[in-house]
Amino acid sequence: MFEIKDNCLFAKFQFKNFREAFAFMTEVALVSEKLDHHPSWTNVWDIVEISLNTHSSGNIITEKDHELAKKIESIVKKYNVK
Repeated sequence: MFEIKDNCLFAKFQFKNFREAFAFMTEVALVSEKLDHHPSWTNVWDIVEISLNTHSSGNIITEKDHELAKKIESIVKKYNVK
């Protein structure tokens, strides 16, 4: 799901509606907080775009980003995304 784009791991998800997109973001926020690694993301109605890189390592993709991406991919499987 994630691809390398502009020196980040990037993914775009389209949900059924805003409520579902927000529920997904809430789950990701809780996991991100536990990992102490937070995404850059945007949400417009049913679309969530996520970019991951490690700011403290000079804005490069690190193992922290891959770990969070895997957790996000397992969360998104609960939803009917495009």
